[in-house]
Amino acid sequence: MTRTLDEANRAVSTIMSMPYGVARSAAAEQEAARITAEGPDEARAYALFALVDSYTSTPEAEKAFLPFTQLLRWWDSRPELFDGSDTHSLFWSFKWMVGLLARFPSVPTAQIDATLDDMERRYALAGNGMSAVAGERFAWLRAQGDPGVEEAYRTWVTTPRDSFSDCAACMPAGQAEYLAETGRVREAADVVSAAVASGATCGDEPAGMESLLELLLLDLGDAAGAAAVHRGAMSHLDAAVSQEIASARHAEFLARTGHPDRALRLLHASPEHLTVSDSPGERLAVLTHVAVATGVLCETHAETPVDLAGVPARTVAELDAWARAEIAPIARAFDARNGTDRHARLLDAAWERQARRLPVELGVLAAAERAAAAGASAGASAGRTTPDAPTPSPGTVPTALAGSDAASPAGVDLAGMTDPGAEADPVAAALARAEAEPDPVEASAAYLTAARLAEEAGRLEDAGFALAEAAQVAAVLGDDEGAAPAFARAVALLRAAGTDPAYVGPVVRAAATVQARTGDVEPALAAVERTLADLARPADDAPGAPTPALAEELAARRAAFAGAEERQLRDVRARLVATAGRHAEAARQAEAVAEEFGRAGLPFDAAHAFWLAGSALRAAGDAAGAVDPLRAALEGLASVGARADQATVADELVDTLRGLGRAEEADAVAASLVS
Repeated sequence: MTRTLDEANRAVSTIMSMPYGVARSAAAEQEAARITAEGPDEARAYALFALVDSYTSTPEAEKAFLPFTQLLRWWDSRPELFDGSDTHSLFWSFKWMVGLLARFPSVPTAQIDATLDDMERRYALAGNGMSAVAGERFAWLRAQGDPGVEEAYRTWVTTPRDSFSDCAACMPAGQAEYLAETGRVREAADVVSAAVASGATCGDEPAGMESLLELLLLDLGDAAGAAAVHRGAMSHLDAAVSQEIASARHAEFLARTGHPDRALRLLHASPEHLTVSDSPGERLAVLTHVAVATGVLCETHAETPVDLAGVPARTVAELDAWARAEIAPIARAFDARNGTDRHARLLDAAWERQARRLPVELGVLAAAERAAAAGASAGASAGRTTPDAPTPSPGTVPTALAGSDAASPAGVDLAGMTDPGAEADPVAAALARAEAEPDPVEASAAYLTAARLAEEAGRLEDAGFALAEAAQVAAVLGDDEGAAPAFARAVALLRAAGTDPAYVGPVVRAAATVQARTGDVEPALAAVERTLADLARPADDAPGAPTPALAEELAARRAAFAGAEERQLRDVRARLVATAGRHAEAARQAEAVAEEFGRAGLPFDAAHAFWLAGSALRAAGDAAGAVDPLRAALEGLASVGARADQATVADELVDTLRGLGRAEEADAVAASLVS
């Protein structure tokens, strides 16, 4: 039976709310086909646009051309079936198509010129503003290296903005890329800095423009500014829809600023960025930044091992050679299509960047320690009684760190651990400053001060939690080198204080996340095992309970809390085992803890554990065995309405089923996301 318009639109809207991936694309394909075949016709434009949108931000971007053509033909034949939103979406998607065509060197210039001319004609007929047309014409002339690009740039930036203009985050990024390419680096940096300061955001921003800005500031010699921008960029990266180019820029930045280990760790965190792109143009951009990074690293780390899935390279030198070999034919293809040498010149400029280095201090905790020490010295010189900050000896870490904008690793309200209103308590005052400080380095300095003062006063538990807070913020901002030893010190302080292992556990888990990234999996596993063993021992009697009944109630509460922490630690242990490459063992542990979460009435946690089990089995080569736990994960996430995670698991399940030749089951999974 034909669905009502509301029913069909709700199904398409569900697809539009999903994260990009194979499951969303498959669901969009099915919905567009169903509405085209069965109606209602008033929903067809929305369904076709959803399919175009689903393809454009994936490695299947080239597939977007067909539904876009179908959408355009539908407009030409039945414009009365397009409501205001459909009409806007049609004209907006023109921008995607022109830009996408330009990123495929196999598409002739004549076809792109014709599409752009058609866009301009249709915009004029519809009475639309010309900002988008001017922007796409500039971008196309820039891509070709056309001599008229400067005039096109001026036209673009002076054309009045309208509802089809690039957003307040995307437009400055496009401006800055061109300005930097033409040698106006300071102007480019000013444009992006203003956009970042304004708080402009979109799907890929501010992560994209911050990754560009850090490189611009590097070229301008602004080490402090580059460090601050990099910290912010790293905290925003995970939220970006497309991370490939931003991550590659970060790798170049880290290599050129003297952080080879961080650069290599970043490349290993997302090896798929080197092999999977939505277009040859994006692939060329990503690999160029990576090759600049590896070119720098080859000077000191040529024989350092690498292990990047899908990349036939065993050392940094081999990775560098592979990236450059991949780049060369793509650049030649673009120049051949365009009839210019623009991409050859861009590559020459990229290789020249390898020689432009600037040492940049990125350690959040190191900067915070200096700030804390300076504050202590200032206090002493002003006659305060606050003790001076101790100077760390080689091989040690500061006794407190940063973390105002990161979640507490232990879920502890540090400011509430002491009386913040008691001016006589300098620890409480420092904690209050840390909680209120928006700047992460300054907040870190306050946490450092709090931890130092607490430790000197023998308040080891306060010191340990303050240090854990600092380590967590450092980790969020990319300072794993500082965070890892700081977490270890925090755990040691908490254990020395006799802190209940149920409260030590969250800090151990936060530390494990960092240690997994730095490759210290075995120490992380040892810390988890020790905490699990501590939890298994009988707890000390709760002091001060006035009645046996209250003592019993407190004991029951503590047991429940400890049980919950034990489950979380077992989950982290399974993830560490998977990180260590012991995939079959990790799958067994994950399935066991999933069952524990289920019995505890925690479907969300159970679903994530089943997800880990399925992913681990796939990594172990048991694709068939991965199906059931992935299905369990999908069902659990659906039951709690976690739609984003549900769609991501569906991606993995659809891909698994297709790989097994079970296409009908894969289609059914995609369809279930909108039912």
